[in-house]
Amino acid sequence: MLYNSTHQQVFNIKKYLISAILVLIFSFGLNAQQTKSSLGILKQIDAGVLNIGYTEAGSSDGTPVILLHGWPYDIHSYEEVVPMLTAKGYRVITPYLRGFGTTRFLSDKTMRNGQQSAVASDIIALMDALKIDKAIVGGFDWGARTADVMAALWPERVKGLVSVSGYLITNLEANKKPLPPAAELGWWYQYYFSTERGEKGYKDNTYEFNKLIWKIASPLWNFDKATYDQTAQSFNNPDHAAIVIHNYRWRLSLAKGETKYDVLEKKLFTRPVITIPSITISSDFDGAAIDGKAYADRFTGKYSHKILKGIGHNVPQEDPKSFADAIVEVDGYSK
Repeated sequence: MLYNSTHQQVFNIKKYLISAILVLIFSFGLNAQQTKSSLGILKQIDAGVLNIGYTEAGSSDGTPVILLHGWPYDIHSYEEVVPMLTAKGYRVITPYLRGFGTTRFLSDKTMRNGQQSAVASDIIALMDALKIDKAIVGGFDWGARTADVMAALWPERVKGLVSVSGYLITNLEANKKPLPPAAELGWWYQYYFSTERGEKGYKDNTYEFNKLIWKIASPLWNFDKATYDQTAQSFNNPDHAAIVIHNYRWRLSLAKGETKYDVLEKKLFTRPVITIPSITISSDFDGAAIDGKAYADRFTGKYSHKILKGIGHNVPQEDPKSFADAIVEVDGYSK
């Protein structure tokens, strides 16, 4: 028994050291790139169940802005947005979501959970760790959903909201209802992920799979290999595939979440209104929903909707000025 205990301790130490070395290697590469990207300094902080990797730029006294990326993207979607905002005096924080980049779970025992309230709780925990009482929050894809959830559940923590594709809060019961065939076709990867074949296929082909999603979601965006490769590093996170697969299976009620989030999810399933100042942005990706009318009644504070033509899903990277302008504009709504 003594041998087994000592052996396990040695194993745990080795595993910790290996993880630390990997984070340092990843961080070194990212910091070298950030000399050009202006995302700021890569930092790590314990927050909730995670050690979160995030970049910070701008004045420490500036109004905090938290920018949230989606899947399959990362913080580099905001490379050009960040300097636009810091030039106007904002303090800009751009975290890696769970399963991306240098963000790590503090415990091996924590469920690798991708449900919406868990991801939003991560960002509230990050704000607590950074002693940020209130921030403007903006995002797209998973980041927009996370920002919407934060605004709906913790409005006292969100000064203003910028959400690409509008109101994205998930209702599991509503998600059980089939869509028209053309719409279902667009979500092919969600059904792929629901199978063992899809889970293995994503793990084995993450790089090419996510590159394909970029092309499908933004057909007019002529990104180069260097741009994609910069983001693709963040998919090397050891929990990446598990979080992605769980996220989409949970949305289809094929995987359970954690019971500790049940109360939050019940509130979200009521399709709560968002009362804080908000701007929603639509692009070509949104198809027939581009006018925003389907969710306009979910925003009861000062609100406006922007339409971007010729732009795909990754709005901050494809049209950084429009996204940055929306952050500044929504800040003005609360003054």
